[in-house]
Order: sequence, then C-alpha cells, then structure tokens
Amino acid sequence: MRPLLDKLSKLLCVTITACSATNALANNEFHDLAYGNDPAQTLDVYAPTATEGAPVIVMVHGGAWRFGDKDNRGVVKHKVAHWVNNGYVFTSLNYRMLPAADLLTQVQDIVSAIQFVQANAASWGGDPAQVILMGHSAGAHLVALVNAQASAGLLDSKIAYPWLGSIALDSAVYDVVKVMRATDTPRLYKHAFGEDPAFWQAVSPLHVLAGKIPPLLLVCSEKRPDEACDQASQFKLRVESFGSDVDILTKKLSHRDINVLLGKDEAYTAQVDAFLKQIQKKRS
Repeated sequence: MRPLLDKLSKLLCVTITACSATNALANNEFHDLAYGNDPAQTLDVYAPTATEGAPVIVMVHGGAWRFGDKDNRGVVKHKVAHWVNNGYVFTSLNYRMLPAADLLTQVQDIVSAIQFVQANAASWGGDPAQVILMGHSAGAHLVALVNAQASAGLLDSKIAYPWLGSIALDSAVYDVVKVMRATDTPRLYKHAFGEDPAFWQAVSPLHVLAGKIPPLLLVCSEKRPDEACDQASQFKLRVESFGSDVDILTKKLSHRDINVLLGKDEAYTAQVDAFLKQIQKKRS
C-alpha cells in the first residue's frame, strides 16, 4: 500500500510548491518531494523538531554525472545525524542524469531544487535566505558550476535569495578544458564532457566564472592520483581574482571518505563547521 501512496503523491506534486506538506514521516522527514515534473526531480528533507529560521543545507550527490542517489548512506547518514542535531535543515536531491540529461541540464535541475527549497523552507523550520550548497565529486563540480553561471548571469531561472555559501567536496574538474586536453583523460570524463571544446568551456567552472560569488570552501583529497588539490588551487586563484572569499581544506582521506566521513570525523567536521559559522556570522 505504501509504494502506491508514494506514487500517487508524486503525481500530485507537479508545481514548485505543491509538495511542501506531503510525504511526512516521523522525526520531521519528508521524502521524494517533487521539485519538477520528471521522476528524477525529487528531494528529501531532514529537519529538527520545533525549529524555525534554521540554515538549510542542499546536498548534491556524486556519481560521475550518471548514477548515484540522494538517499545513499554515504551521502546522508552522518551528515544528517550531525547537522540536524545541530539545528540545520538538511536536504538531499536527485537530478536527471547522463545520458538522458547533459551537465547543463543537471545544473538547471539544481537551480530548480534551490528554488523549491527556498519556497518551502519555512514549512520545514528553515530560513530561505540561509541556504548552503554542498556537493560531492560530480555534485561538487555541479555546485561550482551553479556558482560560476550565477556570476556570469547565465542561470535560466531566478533564485529568490543568494545562497550563503557553498562547499565542494573533492572535485578534480574545475578546469574541464585542461582535463580534456590532457593525454591521459579518464574515460568517465570523456563520457561526461564529450568531444566539443565549446561544451568543455560551457561546463568548466573556472572558465565560466565571471564575477563575485558567495563564500566557497573547496575540500580536496591528498590521496587522489589526479591532482584534485591542484585543480582546487587553480580555481581558488580564479575565484579570488573577483574578490570572493574562498578556502581550501586538504584532507588525507580518500575520495570516498571525504564524503562518507563528513559528519562523523570530528576534526574534519569541525573544520567544515567553522566555515559554516563564519558565513553565517558575516550574514548577521
């Protein structure tokens, strides 16, 4: 019976605000809220009880732009346990994926999800003006690209409030052009970025960036063989050239653990929390 009810509720959720009070579960959880008409355009919400005006984290999962899921344990388990218990609303979204949707379409899905979150945040106890973007791997690249497109006036839809800041967890493709011109480009990047140099430019956060963005934290793994921290450093210089605040957090963790251990590893999580407190203080 429950799967049938879930399907029926999704069919009813066809507008940007229609699902704010549907699919409620215990402990202020709301699952599979539709922020668009495609079945992939859904998100989950985890909120503290009896709260209002809470900051809202919007999480974008990774998976080579081709797979992955918003409720993967590595994406949500420790993050939800940590931040919801510390007064945050945590949301995790799905988006259309390759090969059906290219990366620019995926960016637009994230923008639509942000709009939905801002329109409904108050009903979950959140503050629509205190949204923080977070993404891991492919999701980190997409979060960086959303920021870059916003700086260049390229977002197709208007977001009601600027987000407070962003946390990009271990992307190695801030400069897509450089990666694609290398002699040893990994196959997963070839599948994602294709063969058109104009498209490489269009999905490269470093090349699209054209102005100031909200504060940004770039987390990178020192254990990766593909020099993710070098990519982060180059992107940091580009971001700083427009007067934006950006920090790099290097970690001796694997690409996977940078995602999975956030919220569990006390020292690592405290460093990310310090960034969050800093951007909230600047807003106030």
